[in-house]
Amino acid sequence: MGTPATTSTPSRAGLMLTLATVGFAVNFWAWALLSPLAVRFTAALDLTSFQQALLVAVPVVVGSIGRIPVGALTDKFGGRLMFPLVSLTTIVPVLYLGLFGHDSLAALLIGGFFLGIGGTTFAVGVPFVSAWFPPQRRGFAVGVFGAGMGGTAISALTTVKLVDAGSTATPFLLTAAVLAVYAVVAWLVLRDAPNRPVPTAPLAQRLAATLRLKITWQASALYAVVFGGYVAFSVYLPAYLKTAYGLTQADAANRMAGFVLLAVIMRPVGGWISDKIAPSRVLAASLGVVIAGAIVQAFTPGLAPVGTIAFLAMAAALGAGSGATFALVAQVAPPNQVGSVTGVVGAAGGLGGFVPPLVMGSIYGQFESYAVGLALLAVVALAALMLDVLSVARNSARGEKAAHV
Repeated sequence: MGTPATTSTPSRAGLMLTLATVGFAVNFWAWALLSPLAVRFTAALDLTSFQQALLVAVPVVVGSIGRIPVGALTDKFGGRLMFPLVSLTTIVPVLYLGLFGHDSLAALLIGGFFLGIGGTTFAVGVPFVSAWFPPQRRGFAVGVFGAGMGGTAISALTTVKLVDAGSTATPFLLTAAVLAVYAVVAWLVLRDAPNRPVPTAPLAQRLAATLRLKITWQASALYAVVFGGYVAFSVYLPAYLKTAYGLTQADAANRMAGFVLLAVIMRPVGGWISDKIAPSRVLAASLGVVIAGAIVQAFTPGLAPVGTIAFLAMAAALGAGSGATFALVAQVAPPNQVGSVTGVVGAAGGLGGFVPPLVMGSIYGQFESYAVGLALLAVVALAALMLDVLSVARNSARGEKAAHV
């Protein structure tokens, strides 16, 4: 993959990385606004458990799938345009939900659908950041950017408190204001890397070419496991801890926050290590830890200390593996297709987080045990490890362009 133009400086690249990470966090904050309020909306509107799940799922599904076209558009138009554009567009559903769209399920689903736009910023930031850094630093840079996924934690920690202190509209109005400020700052300060590669082919043709790349499918499969596992645990862990260990809702939520925080911290660490050694090696180690942790946890050991160690180890591994996956994309994908590849891979990761909670809930309902579900996680992680060792490590040497399928 080509290096950025020599006119770029480390300080300028660092500023662009910082602004991109802030934009990612702010948009993810908006993207996650409905989830903390799902229980309240369920009680107020008398929703079924399926309707509650649908309410939370719609923004995430739209945000995941929407990364595919947004990534391709970023390849064409650059992050300097796409960051403020996505941020400004996200303000509309945020204001709608806060002021008008929370009195019925239909209104919430409509608002949630368009709120999903905020989740597409991941596919804007990876190609934008990658173009500013040389290959030997891209893993760390993309990992730092990926830590912006902690914006969901901002929403989890503040949304309910803001509603209690003000009204239902309060967190939405605050988030809309922050998005507006960021959009203005991004437009005035953000700049695309000098001489970044710009594709000339039509969008449909570029997406088709992206789907013919080995790296697209390899990274999608790996990211569906490592990031999908992170999403699944962050969604399902409170329910699991409450059911399996009898914890209070507050205690379970606090432990989930610790899981998420460790995973977020380890994402840039995984990217940084990937700059030193091959990303495939970091992925192999991460998946090995997930396999071991899932096997241990399948026996439902005591939380102190074995269960806690198992979950924290898996959190660290899933975070590092997520960082390593996009270090792999940044190093291997063709320069003018990083956004397109990121969009597809990001979609796979987001969607990968929805299957495990459904499987775990279904299995527990059938057997009143989580052992089978955790054993399945170990099997899936083992399959991903075999893919990594037998295919990725062999076919995508560091810095080499992906071959076509």
